[in-house]
Amino acid sequence: MNIFASKRSHTAFPLKPVAAGCALLIAAAVPAHAQTDAAASGEEAKVMSVTVSGIRRGIEDAISVKKDSSSIVEAISAEDIGKLPDVSIAESISRLPGLAAQRVAGRAQVISVRGLSPDFATTLLNGREQVSTGDNRSVEFDQYPSELMSGVTVYKTPDAGLVGQGLSGTIDLQTVRPLNFSSRTVALNLRGEKNSLGKIANAKDTGNRFSASYIDQFANRTIGIALGWAHLETPILSNETGLYEPWKRDARTGLPAGTFGSDGIKAVARSGKNERDGVMGVLQYRPNKQWTSIVDVYASRFKAEETANQIEINLSGWNGGFDPAPVYTGVTTTNGTIAGATANNVYPLVRGMYSKRKDDIRAAGWSNEVRLDGWSLFADLNYSKAKRAELSLENNLQMSNAAGDPFLDSVKLGIGNGGFSQITTGRDYNNQNALYVRNTIYGSGYGKTPSVEDELKGFKLTANIQSSGALEKAFSSFDVGANYTDRTKNKHQPEGNINLKGAPTLISSDLFYQSASLGFAGAGSIPTWNVPAVVDKYMVFAPTDTAGYLIAKTWEVSEKVTTAFAKANIEAELGPDVSLRGNIGVQVQRTDQSSASRWYDNTTGAIKPVNDGKKYTDVLPSMNLAFGLDNQQTVRLALAKQLARPRVDQLRSALDFGIDTTKREPGGSGGNARLDPWRAKAFDISYEKYFDKKAYLAAAAFYKKLDTYIFTQTQSYDFSAYVPPGSVGNGASFPLHTAIGNYTAPYNGNGGNLKGVELTASLPLSMVTKSLDGFGVTASTTYTDSKITIEDPSGSIGQHIPLPGLSKRVTNLTAYYEKNGFETRISQRRRSDFVGEIGNFANDRALRYVVGENVIDFQIGYTFNTGAMKGVGLLLQVNNLRNAAYETYNGDRNQQLEYQKYGRTVLAGVNYKF
Repeated sequence: MNIFASKRSHTAFPLKPVAAGCALLIAAAVPAHAQTDAAASGEEAKVMSVTVSGIRRGIEDAISVKKDSSSIVEAISAEDIGKLPDVSIAESISRLPGLAAQRVAGRAQVISVRGLSPDFATTLLNGREQVSTGDNRSVEFDQYPSELMSGVTVYKTPDAGLVGQGLSGTIDLQTVRPLNFSSRTVALNLRGEKNSLGKIANAKDTGNRFSASYIDQFANRTIGIALGWAHLETPILSNETGLYEPWKRDARTGLPAGTFGSDGIKAVARSGKNERDGVMGVLQYRPNKQWTSIVDVYASRFKAEETANQIEINLSGWNGGFDPAPVYTGVTTTNGTIAGATANNVYPLVRGMYSKRKDDIRAAGWSNEVRLDGWSLFADLNYSKAKRAELSLENNLQMSNAAGDPFLDSVKLGIGNGGFSQITTGRDYNNQNALYVRNTIYGSGYGKTPSVEDELKGFKLTANIQSSGALEKAFSSFDVGANYTDRTKNKHQPEGNINLKGAPTLISSDLFYQSASLGFAGAGSIPTWNVPAVVDKYMVFAPTDTAGYLIAKTWEVSEKVTTAFAKANIEAELGPDVSLRGNIGVQVQRTDQSSASRWYDNTTGAIKPVNDGKKYTDVLPSMNLAFGLDNQQTVRLALAKQLARPRVDQLRSALDFGIDTTKREPGGSGGNARLDPWRAKAFDISYEKYFDKKAYLAAAAFYKKLDTYIFTQTQSYDFSAYVPPGSVGNGASFPLHTAIGNYTAPYNGNGGNLKGVELTASLPLSMVTKSLDGFGVTASTTYTDSKITIEDPSGSIGQHIPLPGLSKRVTNLTAYYEKNGFETRISQRRRSDFVGEIGNFANDRALRYVVGENVIDFQIGYTFNTGAMKGVGLLLQVNNLRNAAYETYNGDRNQQLEYQKYGRTVLAGVNYKF
């Protein structure tokens, strides 16, 4: 069943994805004969003597990593990241074949690998599993400045020695190793930015970025130091419209029977700013060739403060009970869904939805490697911790007077489909003297103060033993090792009403900012104000986590994972023109998961503990084979059993419990601390053709059989431990006739198959003709398909939902020119529709269909290579060149949920490296 709606056309880079990939493969294949002839005539030696820098160096370094790896990998080098001044490393990673980013608030924040949700991938920093600031495992990449990373390797196939591996892929972020540099290096980077949306409320439309790094070697190159700092300050600006979910058919006066409608609509001008400071430090000690010791630390602080300044209208027929009652007129429909109407006698709100968060990440590791004749030993001790603290406040204003009379309105509506929904009001809502802080139809306000803490401790010990005797013909060495991690994540979420201290009141003039235009939605302008100051001056907010409906929102999950592995590294000659390298091995994981939480006994009013958990063992064999053929060709085969542990929030033992007095049955919803992981079997095959490290083309196919999947389901559950003693019986005097009831929670279920193909090419066009010297192109296209569907009983987007994160088509295309210090490039990231996981107002993860995106970035710069300004680089970049929108819908494109635009960002700056 094809649930996704048909795609809209795009004009930018109109080349079809598969055609683009095939065209590049053909183009790359043509000069293969010329390359062979050049090698025979000695031209190859001349080419290899040329010093390569900038964009080409980054590409060639990444090609070398891919070519030399025994697994199927994708890579980014330091030069490549440095030449793409992305806000986070996610922007750079999302340009790799088979990877796609999901934008959150306009930023690439989480990554899907080969069509699977970010839940299926893991992220490492220098080979170590990382904590996260959310309530799940998925790393938010905007915590990691691209300026502080030396490279990224994405493992699409695992080997037995890869600890912390994911099911879809493993993303390993790497910082520099100072003794790999030949001399002292200092780099400074300064950029200013401006957003095309302009100022909103008190938020500027400008920002800045600054980074500095220092790398040096001492004591006859036995000690190396690397230090780095990156600062970011960027505005949060967006224009948005949204409709309430779910879309539904119900009786509303004036709305034709059977017509889908939404219960509300809003237009939002969002304002705020992000601030991030990241620091990195590496101390490397190598007194001799036998021993290397490395201490590396990383820390970041990310702060975000924003306000959604909005007008909001309830369309369900509720206006606070005032006369006359709401009624629709002039209704138009599209395929049974309301497309336009006038909503009469509604009571709009002007709202300020404020949020503030602070995230802190700290990570440290100490590794030691000892190399002796025939063997080596590697030991690593690591620790990481993440904290997030949030505050969300809402103010609700409605038009009234000193007597408290309601000012109802007639509003003309136009429901968006590929554009902003339209809200044309009959009254002027930009009048500060008519908008009262009061107990509105949505109350006076509500607030939350959620917090998350995640801590992980780990130790790894690995030995490598060189092969000897007869085994040398097939195996070069053997790896054996063990790893232990101890992780604990907890979440608290106090909440509460924000109540008025006294009578309804106007806001004092000193608390207002400049008005915000909602003209993009036809809604005129509205006032904006300092929400925290209004709460402090006129209201009372006392959040609590002990109210019955909040008890289950506090939980703790612990995981202790012991991993042992053995791996044989293969290196053999199978014939005069065929070599074989790779590995075969097995990894054994023993997991001990547990959760401590609370539940509310509404029969006694008591808060009681609930603890649960499970232990399980998985045996994960893997094999990677790389057949080297003549003319620099490689064929790779990979087989593996893989797993991904459940989302952390799914493992909570917390539950909401209640009794249906009509049915005399118990029921509940919550987490499941006894979940098994996602498990899969994987097969990969890849063909790669290299032209030294200058260019390559590749074609790959992959297949995964997901043996298990985790679905939110409703199943029968024995609530004997929760029902009051003596309350179950057959007579009318008993509150319950059974202790068995329905429990809605994550459960393990059957999986299915996922398969796909990837085409990739990277080619300097000088290989085609010397007249194109300096020009080049890299491109990839991925097609992924799966018949797996999931259910989400608590969601609103229907049944038989496709796998979250799966876009059938993902393409990346970069064209560049670099010569004599001048460089320019244009890059496109494109993906088809997919199901995304979005954080809603309740701080829960909600599934929504996301319209496929087409994001284009442009960069131009010049670096002085001689003279007094040697090492200075000038840069101009435009991100989101087309101001591409972010749009979600309910399963039918006519049932839009969100439409957002974040503007294009222009950056200009200077680099200096010496």
